[in-house]
Amino acid sequence: MALDPSTRAAHGGSARNLGDSSSAAIELGSFYLSQGDPTQLPYAYGRVGNPTWEALESALGEMENARATGFASGLAASFALMLALGKTHPRLVLASDCYYGTRKQAQMLAAHGIELISTDHGDFSAVENALAHGPAILWSESPTNPLLRVHDLRRLSALARVHGARFVVDNTTATAALQQPLDLGADAVVTSLTKATSGHSDVILGSVTTRDAAIHDSVREWRNYAGAIPGPFEAWIALRGLKTLPLRIEKQSSSATSLAAMLAAHPKVAAVHHPSIGARALAETQMRGGFGPLVSFEVKGGAPAADRAIAAAKIIRPGTSFGGVESSWERRARWAAETAPEGLIRLSVGIESLGDLEADLRSALAAG
Repeated sequence: MALDPSTRAAHGGSARNLGDSSSAAIELGSFYLSQGDPTQLPYAYGRVGNPTWEALESALGEMENARATGFASGLAASFALMLALGKTHPRLVLASDCYYGTRKQAQMLAAHGIELISTDHGDFSAVENALAHGPAILWSESPTNPLLRVHDLRRLSALARVHGARFVVDNTTATAALQQPLDLGADAVVTSLTKATSGHSDVILGSVTTRDAAIHDSVREWRNYAGAIPGPFEAWIALRGLKTLPLRIEKQSSSATSLAAMLAAHPKVAAVHHPSIGARALAETQMRGGFGPLVSFEVKGGAPAADRAIAAAKIIRPGTSFGGVESSWERRARWAAETAPEGLIRLSVGIESLGDLEADLRSALAAG
């Protein structure tokens, strides 16, 4: 029976046997009583396995008809995946506009034998040229963070296959509720569960999903011996949030699209970056049910005007990260490693009334 991702999210990780608890347990033990051959037991040591992680991993895997591995953070997940694939594919063809933390990781690995090539993943000739010089990992992101560019994942996947590359997609902005990169040809997907997947700004976790058994096994081995394991309580919180992801992100996506249109017509806004503006046709071919909770826009007057607007908001909270039920925003260039324009604000739209958010935005921009 083919189930919609919303149904899979609601039931993922839940037991169905008579007498089972309605909610996954939080298993806090650091080890499990055992003797003899430890491989004959389901659990022996807490770094290797935990039933609370596995409930979350089961739910994440069911969302994408894949196998999932949880990590202590999104960056821990991406680092393990780079290392797992880098042994046989030592060239990393990274999207030039991907998350700055991923770019920083890649730069660090470049000192340890991974060749880094940064390209515009909207320029297929440049991507193909980068892939033509040896085994590579094509690491993309769509929509990107924070400029929300939409990359053609099917076409990138086809280029990766032609050149024997492994294709990875960072799906943090869209989440599995809106986009399924494995269905579009990706070999593996990395997601920061910290963001919209858990959705309540109260947990830091990440995951890798794949349908390739060798990638799955290698990623889990890196997690085990590098020790970047998820905490059981954090895993339980993320599982609880995952069950309402489709409902939350549908509301957030709808409001974000409306606010993007409002901002595009606002006299104090110089530019708006959103999948519905400029890339809607492509986005609709690979996303379902919305474009995600983010809207990025550039304020006329640059950094000072953007900072004044952020300080003047009554509902939208200042701070980094995104995807929570409460709207938040920040001027991205306040982070030294970010390459966004000085006056660019990344707005994470929550589940509040659209009318209230519109009024708060107009008032804040007037103060800017």
